[in-house]
Amino acid sequence: MNEQSKIRELKGIGEKTEVLFQKMGISTVGDLLRFYPRGYDVYEAPVSIGELEEGKTAAVSGVIYGRVQVGGNRGMQVTTAYLKDITGTLKVVWYRMPFLRNSLAAGKAVILRGKAVAKKGQFVMEHPEIYSPPENYEQKLDTLQPVYPLTAGLTNNMVVKAMRQSLECLDLEKDFLPSDIRREYHLAEYNYALHGIHFPLDKEEFFHARERLVFEEFLTFILALRQSREKNERTENHFSMKPRQKIDEFLGLLPYELTNAQKKVWREIGEEMCGDYVMSRLIQGDVGSGKTIIAVLALMLAGLNGYQGAMMAPTEVLAKQHYDSVTELFATYGIPLKAELLTGSMTAKEKRLAYERIASGEVSIILGTHALIQEKAVYQNLALVVTDEQHRFGVRQREALAGKGRTPHILVMSATPIPRTLAIILYGDLDISVINELPANRLPIKNCVVDTGYRQTAYRFMEKQVREGRQCYVICPMVEESEAVEAENVIDYARNLQEEMGKDICVAVLHGRMKQAQKDEIMEQFSRGQTHILVSTTVIEVGINVPNATVMMVENAERFGLAQLHQLRGRVGRGTHQSYCIFMSGSRTKETKKRLEILNKSNDGFYIASEDLKLRGPGDLFGIRQSGLMDFKIGDVFQDADILKIAGSAAEKILKEDPQLSMDKHEKLRDHIKEYAASSGLEATL
Repeated sequence: MNEQSKIRELKGIGEKTEVLFQKMGISTVGDLLRFYPRGYDVYEAPVSIGELEEGKTAAVSGVIYGRVQVGGNRGMQVTTAYLKDITGTLKVVWYRMPFLRNSLAAGKAVILRGKAVAKKGQFVMEHPEIYSPPENYEQKLDTLQPVYPLTAGLTNNMVVKAMRQSLECLDLEKDFLPSDIRREYHLAEYNYALHGIHFPLDKEEFFHARERLVFEEFLTFILALRQSREKNERTENHFSMKPRQKIDEFLGLLPYELTNAQKKVWREIGEEMCGDYVMSRLIQGDVGSGKTIIAVLALMLAGLNGYQGAMMAPTEVLAKQHYDSVTELFATYGIPLKAELLTGSMTAKEKRLAYERIASGEVSIILGTHALIQEKAVYQNLALVVTDEQHRFGVRQREALAGKGRTPHILVMSATPIPRTLAIILYGDLDISVINELPANRLPIKNCVVDTGYRQTAYRFMEKQVREGRQCYVICPMVEESEAVEAENVIDYARNLQEEMGKDICVAVLHGRMKQAQKDEIMEQFSRGQTHILVSTTVIEVGINVPNATVMMVENAERFGLAQLHQLRGRVGRGTHQSYCIFMSGSRTKETKKRLEILNKSNDGFYIASEDLKLRGPGDLFGIRQSGLMDFKIGDVFQDADILKIAGSAAEKILKEDPQLSMDKHEKLRDHIKEYAASSGLEATL
C-alpha cells in the first residue's frame, strides 16, 4: 500500500465510511496520513486536590469519602461522590451512570481524570475517567492520545483505527528532503515523523515529528512561491497607464485626508501600475487602517485609463457592500466609471446581462465573489485584480482571469498582523506595502477581560446599547453542544439570550454550517438594523462593515488565538459612536489571564502579534491556531515563527546552489513542489 492507494482498501472502511472521510477531504491514504490531530490527550502524573486548576484536565489521586449518592430523575440520573486527600475534598459527578454506586465504596483508593470547574465557590469534576486500582493509570502515564477533527458520523476511534492500519501497511516512502538539509537542521526522517505525529510515544517524539512536518510544509510553500515570483518578475506590463488628474481631484473632495501611510502606499501602487512590469503587491494593514479606499483608488486608475478592474470579496454580503459604496462614491464625486456586481446567487438572467456588460467593456469596475473567476465571465481588458489573503491566485488563474492571455496586476489585502520578518517570507511572491497608522477620526475601542461572573452585567450593558439604537455581536466557539468540549454554543446561547433580552430585542444566529444564502440573508438583516444582537461563530471574522455595531462580546475567549480575537474586535469601532469589546474567559489560569491582558492593553494588531509570539513558541503543545492564514495543515505562522524563519533560510540556500532544482538530490523535492503548487494554485515554473 502506498500514499496513492484509496482509503477503501483499508479494512473496515466501506462505502458509507468512505463518504464520511471524503467530507473531511480524505480520499487516499496520503490524504489520511496528512490529516493531523487537532490536539492530544496527555496523561500526566496525578496532582493533589489542592493543586487543581480551573478549566484544566488533570488526574487526581485519593480515596472515596462517605457514601456515593444517586439523584435526579430517570431521564438524567446524577451520581455524586467525594474524593479526599491530605490537601482537601473534591466533589465529583457522573451523568446517567447510577451503577457506579456499586463499585465506588467509601475508603476505596482511585485515580480520577477530568476537568475541574468552579461551581458555587467549590471545584467540581464532571464525568471523570475512573482508574481503580490506581496502578491501571500507570499504563497510560505520559502517553499522548491523538484527537482528530471530526464530522457527524465519524468518530475519533474510527480515524485512529484507519490511521494505525495505514501506518502498519504503508510501503516506506523515500524522503523528499535532501539528506544534507535534514542533517543541517536536525530534522526527523519522513516515515518516522508520520508515526510520531499520529502516535507519539512521548512529548519528545511528538516535538521532533511536528518540527519536521512544519518545516517541510513551510519549505515547500516558500519554494513554490519563489518559483511563482520568478515567473511574475519576467512578466511585462501590457497595460499602458499614466496618472490621472481626476483621482487627485477626488482625493481633494473627500471629507477626510489620507494618512501619511495611506499616501505612501498609494504612491507605490500608482507608480507600479504605470511601470514596466506587472504588479504583485500585498497591502498589509491593521483592521480599520483604510485599505479599502486604496484598493478603490487602484481600481479607478485602471478604469480611468480605459481598462477594467475586479475586486473579489470572501462573502456575497461584503461584495454587495463594496458595490454599493463604490457606486455611491462614483455618483457623489462625479467619477465617470460604471460598476457591476457579480455573485453566485444572482439569477441566470442577471448573470447573463452582467456577463454581457463585462465582455463589452461597458463596465469598468467589477465587484463580486468567486463568480468573478468562473469560465463564463469574460473580460474585455482586465488590468487589475484585487483580492484578500484568502484568495491567493496561481499563475494559471491569473492568466485565465485576463481572458486574452495578458496577466493583470494583482493587489492582495491582508488584515492579519504578521510581523514584517514573517510577512516577507510568507508573501515571497509579492512586494509588501504596510499601512501602519489608523485614521485620526477613529475612536479607540474600550476593552475589558472578565470571567463568567460578569455575564449578567455584560447583558445589561448590551441591552442599554440596543435601547440607545446600537447593535451588538456575541461570538461563541461552538455550533452545537459537544460532550467533548465545554464551550458556549451559538444555537443554545442565542435561545437563552433571547429569553434574557425580551421579545422587543431581536437576536439572530449565524454559523459556518449554514448555507451561504442563509448566511448572507442574516448578515443583510443585521446590516440593515433589523437584528439587534447577532450571536455568531468566527464566520463573522470576514463579515461586513456595520458602523452601528458598538459591542463585541467574545465568550470562551481563551479558546481563540490573540490574532483572531483582534480580527473579531475589528468588527466594531467602525462608526462615530464609542465601541466596546468584552473578552469573557471561562478559564482562570495565569497563562490565560496573561494572554488576554495583551488585548486589554492594546488595539495595535502588530504589537499584539509580537507579544503573543513571546508568550508562545514550540513548547506550546496545544497552541491555539491563530488563523487560517495560508491554510497550512500543521504549521502556524505565529506559533512556528522560528521554524518559518529557518525554512526561509533553507529555501534560499537550496535555490542558491540549484536555482532550477535540477540536481539528482533535489528530484523528489522538485516533484513534491510541483504537486503542491498544482493543488494550491501556486503553479511553479519547474
